[in-house]
Amino acid sequence: MNKKVKSDAVDFLFDAILCLESREECYSFFEDLCTVNELISISQRLEVAAMLKNHSTYLEIAEKTGASTATISRVNRSLNYGNDGYDTVFGRMRRKEASSEAPSP
Repeated sequence: MNKKVKSDAVDFLFDAILCLESREECYSFFEDLCTVNELISISQRLEVAAMLKNHSTYLEIAEKTGASTATISRVNRSLNYGNDGYDTVFGRMRRKEASSEAPSP
């Protein structure tokens, strides 16, 4: 964890996010918290990370997401040398998707 980021204020933010129970609650909270451009930038980085994990090229990613090569490089650096946050989220998303596709008994 980056000690520059760790603070009571950031803990408070993360605790608030962890309280959200639905996508609609997320929309409400993040639309209040972030500007439209901030929210688009954050979601764009997540999409870039997913495409990088799926071995898309920088050109494919830039064309699909509109992300700059600088943004793609920064996300790629996080994937390769970061704190494995993207991997944690993607793994949980895959498990959640797999469990929702499983037939019910």
